[in-house]
Amino acid sequence: QVQLRESGGGQVQAGGSLRLACAAFGKSFRPTSVAWYRQIPGEKRQLVAGISATTNLGDDSAANYADFVEGRFTVSRDRAKNTVYLQMDNLKPEDTAMYYCYQDGFADGNYYKRWGQGTQVTVLP
Repeated sequence: QVQLRESGGGQVQAGGSLRLACAAFGKSFRPTSVAWYRQIPGEKRQLVAGISATTNLGDDSAANYADFVEGRFTVSRDRAKNTVYLQMDNLKPEDTAMYYCYQDGFADGNYYKRWGQGTQVTVLP
C-alpha cells in the first residue's frame, strides 16, 4: 500500500511559522507530482503549493504557489527521505485551515494518487 502521513500542524500566533511534513510510505513508491492543499469549512479545497514533474519522471518543475501565499511559503522535497515539506512563515489568521498533502506516482508498475488525512493549522489573531 501507498500511504501519506502529514505532520507539523498546530496553533500559532499571527506572524508565526510552521513547517509541515508529508512522508510517503510504500514498498517502492516513486512520487511524480507533490502538492499541498488546504480546505476551510464550507469552501472547496484549494491548491497552496506544488511541484510537478517535467519531461522526466523524478524531475521537478519550478514550484508553483497560490496567489494568497504571497511569497510566505516554500515547498520542497527530500527524495532520500521520501518527504515533502511546506515551510510557512508570517502566517495570518486567514491561513487557518486543514492542510492536506497530495502525491502521485508509481510503485511496481502501478500508478497511485494519494491524499494524506490532513493536519490542522490554526493561526490566532
